[in-house]
Amino acid sequence: MSLIDPVDLAAKLISVPSVTPASGAVFDLLDEALTGVGFAVHRFILGEAPDGPTENMVAIRDRGPGPHVSFAGHLDVVPAGEGWTGDAFTARIEDGRLFGRGANDMKSAIAAAAAAASAIDQRSGTLSFLITGDEEGYATWGTPRIIDWLNERAIRPDMILIGEPTSETALGDTVKIGRRGSVNLWLTVRGVQGHVAYPHKADNPVPRLARICAALADLHLDDGTEAFPPSNLEFTALATPTSASNLIPGEATAQANIRFNNLHDGEALIDLVTRTAHAIDPACEVRARISGEAFLTPPGTLYDLVTAAIREETGIAPSLSTGGGTSDGRFLIKLCPVVDFGLPNATMHKVGESAGIEDIRALSRIYRRVFEGGLARA
Repeated sequence: MSLIDPVDLAAKLISVPSVTPASGAVFDLLDEALTGVGFAVHRFILGEAPDGPTENMVAIRDRGPGPHVSFAGHLDVVPAGEGWTGDAFTARIEDGRLFGRGANDMKSAIAAAAAAASAIDQRSGTLSFLITGDEEGYATWGTPRIIDWLNERAIRPDMILIGEPTSETALGDTVKIGRRGSVNLWLTVRGVQGHVAYPHKADNPVPRLARICAALADLHLDDGTEAFPPSNLEFTALATPTSASNLIPGEATAQANIRFNNLHDGEALIDLVTRTAHAIDPACEVRARISGEAFLTPPGTLYDLVTAAIREETGIAPSLSTGGGTSDGRFLIKLCPVVDFGLPNATMHKVGESAGIEDIRALSRIYRRVFEGGLARA
């Protein structure tokens, strides 16, 4: 087996467009890399538009009895957007950084983990990769279906390291030990369209929606916990079907999101929003979609392995955080303890997304320490 160079593999992965949901050529590249270092690769495509089709990969290197350590990640990326210097899907190296969509979130981390696996003298235990093509979307056909695949075969990792970019200013300064849950909400208040000069012949839905929004904004969800910040509801859009200044609209809509800690669950929050809205307008339509529940990984072996590997490689004692967005840890926590750790995240999803070359190489060395430590457990 030959060693994988993490920067070279990251550049190759970046140079294959894979806007979510992803499938095809980008998986071919990773398949070839992992097959070349002893993994049995299993791939499957599920789902239809709009949430699919999505490709998933489970790559397993089994060396007999012993612990099972997994790395999880995603090959899909968000759209490039406008304003790039050059092609967002053509990797380039400049001033010690690797540029391209996915360089930060999270093709470089996948490449770092593959390189780490290629450098390990694995004599026992199981090392696996759980890779989806739909983390940036709704994940309908992504990681939840990987979990189904594992459960159908009675395969259960002992720990999972997720390669999301968690570091803030320096590689190793932050590890995510849990994530907040997320609920997306859409509210529609209907009235009767009419001319503004004849309001008695119309029914304006805007004031009712405004009162609903004010009531929801005034909700005090909690004060946070030792591990989590307070839960928060944020409005993300308000709209009516018309922009005419002399027309009372027939309906008004609002869009919101709740990021919540482990004092709540998604269904209870949807019920709270619905009751609050219906107290003002019983006919208000409330639609909701739970992106994931809050979770927290308790202290244990995985904590210790990750923090020790970071200290040994960087000299940094990382802070343990639950802030930021969600990750597929919200699904994988059903299998075993999970921890998110990866590159500094300053450029994730931005135009000009990039990762430091030396950070990518150091990340690979940290992942190698974690893999070796996990596989060596008695």
